[in-house]
Amino acid sequence: MATKVVDKLTVAASPPADGGVLPLTFFDVPWIFTGPVERVFLYTYPHAVEHLAAHLLPSLASSLSAALHRFYPLLGRVRPCSSGGGGGGYEFCSTGGDADRVELTVAESGDDFEELAGGGPMDVGRLYSLVPRLPRPEEGSSELAAVQVTVFPGKGLAVGVSIHHVACDDSSFMHFVKTWAANCRVASGGDVDAVPPPPPPFLDRGVVADPDGLAAKTLDQMRQLANSGPPPPPPSGPPPKLFMASFTLTRDSIDKLKQRVTASGGGGVHCSAFTVACAYAWTCLARVDATSAARERAHLLFSVECRRRLTPPVPQEYLGNCLRPCFVEVDTAGLLGSGADGVVTAAVAIGAAIRGLDDGVLDGADGWFQKIVSLMPHRPMSIGGSPRTPCTTPTSGWAGR
Repeated sequence: MATKVVDKLTVAASPPADGGVLPLTFFDVPWIFTGPVERVFLYTYPHAVEHLAAHLLPSLASSLSAALHRFYPLLGRVRPCSSGGGGGGYEFCSTGGDADRVELTVAESGDDFEELAGGGPMDVGRLYSLVPRLPRPEEGSSELAAVQVTVFPGKGLAVGVSIHHVACDDSSFMHFVKTWAANCRVASGGDVDAVPPPPPPFLDRGVVADPDGLAAKTLDQMRQLANSGPPPPPPSGPPPKLFMASFTLTRDSIDKLKQRVTASGGGGVHCSAFTVACAYAWTCLARVDATSAARERAHLLFSVECRRRLTPPVPQEYLGNCLRPCFVEVDTAGLLGSGADGVVTAAVAIGAAIRGLDDGVLDGADGWFQKIVSLMPHRPMSIGGSPRTPCTTPTSGWAGR
C-alpha cells in the first residue's frame, strides 16, 4: 500500500518566461500563512512505471513547461518585500531564469486503485500520499507549486497538484490544470480539436482595486493574532483519523429538496441547487454531531466567487484569488428540527445570505478575517471549493498512451 518515490525532476518554463514581481491583492493576503490547494486526478493506465518513464513522462514534462510559460508566477515564490508595498508588504517574485523551477515527483503505489477511485469511505491519508508536499517556508519566503505523478502498476495513474493558496483559488487552479492537460494532449499526439485549450491567464493584478488599503489591514489583523510568535507552518498532512467519502445528489433529489423548501414557505428564497444541497448537508452533519445541541447557534461558511460580482468585473481568466467568505447563522434548534424543517431553515438562511451579496460584494471586507477567527470556537461547517469550478478530471493526454 505504500507509495514509493521513483524519481524527482525539476521543470522550468519553455520557452523561458519573463519573470518579474507581482503584488498581492487583499484577496490573496488571508492565505499567506496557510497551506496549498491540493487536488488528485485519477486515470485508467494499464501499464508499469517503466512504461510511464519511456512513453508518457517526456510529454508530461514538456507540456508542464509550456503551461508554466503562461502561468509563470507559479514558478516563483511569495516573499516579504522591502518596500512594504502592495499586499501589505508581500509580493510574488520570479526571476525569469532557469533557476525558477517546479518539482515533478514520479512515484509508484501498491494501493487499491479501484477503491481510491470508487468514492467510498477512506482514510484521507491514502490520498495525501498522492500529492506532493511544498517545502517549508524559508525566511518568510515560500515556493508556490509542485506536482506528482503516481503509477498504480497495471491499473491506473494519479496526477497530484499542490499550489499554495496565496497564489490561486479553485478557478485559477483548474485553469492551470486544464492548460497543462491540453498541452499534454498535443504533446502526446492527441486530437487538438477534441477539447479546445483554455485561453491564457490574465496577469494584470491592477484590476483588483484596493482604495481602502484592505490588504495592509488584513495582514495587520493576522499579525496581531500571531503576536506571540511566528505563524505556524502549513500542515504537512491530514489530521489523524480523518475519513472522507463522496455522496451524490441526483437531479431528482435536488428538485424534491427545492419543492420542499418552496412548499414550506421558502418561495422567496434563492433556491438554487447549491442552496438546497448545502442546506441538506448542513442539516445531516448537525444531526450526527453529538455536540450540536449544546450550542444555541449554528454557523456555516462558504466561499463566493467575486470575479463577475466586482465593479467592473474581473476577467474569468484572472490568475489569483478572487473569493470572499459568506456567513450563515441559524438557531440550532431550527437546524435540528424534525423531517424537512431543518433543511428549510438552513435553505432560507443560505438563500438570504446569497441574496445579501447583491447589496455589495465587498461590504464589511475589513472585518472578514476577524469574523472567521471569532467563529472558530463555535465549530462552523465550512464548504470548500466552488460550484462554478467543478474539479472534474480533465480530458487529456496524461494517460492516453
